[in-house]
Amino acid sequence: MTVTPERQTHHCGDQYGVMRDDPTVLVVGGGATGTGIARDLALRGVDVSLAERGGLGSGTSGRSHGLLHSGARYAEADPVGAEECLEENEILRSIAGECISDTGGLFVQLSDDDPDYFEKKLAACEEIGIETERLDAEQTRERVPDIASDVERAFAVPDGVVYPSRLVAANAADAEDHGATIHPHAPLEALTVADGEIVSAELGGTVEATIEPDYVVNAAGAWAGEVAAMAGLDVSMAPARGVMVSVEYDESVPVLNRCRDPDDGDIVVPHESEAVLGTTSVPVSDPDDYEQAEWEVERSIEECAAMLPAVADSPEVRRWWGVRPLYAPDEDDGDRRGISRGFFRLNHAEDGVANATSVVGGKLTTYRQMAESTTDLVCERLGVDAACSTASEPLPGANDPARLDEFVARYDAQGPTDADVVTGQSQ
Repeated sequence: MTVTPERQTHHCGDQYGVMRDDPTVLVVGGGATGTGIARDLALRGVDVSLAERGGLGSGTSGRSHGLLHSGARYAEADPVGAEECLEENEILRSIAGECISDTGGLFVQLSDDDPDYFEKKLAACEEIGIETERLDAEQTRERVPDIASDVERAFAVPDGVVYPSRLVAANAADAEDHGATIHPHAPLEALTVADGEIVSAELGGTVEATIEPDYVVNAAGAWAGEVAAMAGLDVSMAPARGVMVSVEYDESVPVLNRCRDPDDGDIVVPHESEAVLGTTSVPVSDPDDYEQAEWEVERSIEECAAMLPAVADSPEVRRWWGVRPLYAPDEDDGDRRGISRGFFRLNHAEDGVANATSVVGGKLTTYRQMAESTTDLVCERLGVDAACSTASEPLPGANDPARLDEFVARYDAQGPTDADVVTGQSQ
């Protein structure tokens, strides 16, 4: 095992790092969690390489609605998950700078919504410690003049917006600054297991090499089942697709959440000159091959317009689907909204592969906590005694949007979620 607190990063003819020797840890998956793990490991002095089959964040992270959760959405149904969101919301505000927009959020009750649900959610938020402010209809209209005429009331929470392209790229840049190698467009093609351990990994694309890591972390999100299967492991994913529709809308408003049981089209996420409307939840069997149905777009717009009528006729800028990386050993046959949004750290030593871990589930808001938990396990297995510092160390370029966008371009990390804000483009 090699533990290196500092190491020079070399580059080949393009913008991607050259694979040098065999890393101590191979992280498979370059979304928020994967890059967060690479950063955490590198900061703890562990030699780590990350491989992503596409540009960084090209899976679920860069195809979300970009909501920075306060925890309120899960407060009554999953208080532990809500507490995790609240804690990580506060951490990201302190370390992520221009990867975050502090818009605030509202949970809005319309005339057709259950008033008891409103009170239940508000009470659950207050029990957890989520800061809230109760607003009557007039106060709600003062904050959002375009709100629906049948608004009954609302309460404010500290929701916000994440620009995932910047967040993922900044994590990768910091990992690389601390000795990691980051490989976009380097798909994992095979794993070889012998005597109860992964002994080699074959990478294609920009790497085209077979390496022999001491440890492998599967952070492939909705594709974690496919990666695990390469090592003869069973990771039961239950992915669900959801559509996001971005429309022209340049009013300054908070994130709007419909205060009802989670359903289609119940979130509006504001950007600088657009609003992202979403979303649906439809089971898929293959995260690479699924229907993109027009009814999902129509329903999302219709339902979001019930809260914010102005978006009903706003010109559409772009639409995209993302696939949620839901983990469900006992698969839900419904729309999968009931599957936990918590994360699961699977130590495959218990499954007969001693040097592998998968991290599955979770939310963009809690990526750093997922990375810390996974890195703790890896360091324990490797005998590395080093504490996590990612909750207090700011991301590089955090307060410099231009530098953040340079990172996005470096790692081909531009996704559709924040394409109207982030200027990084693939080179």
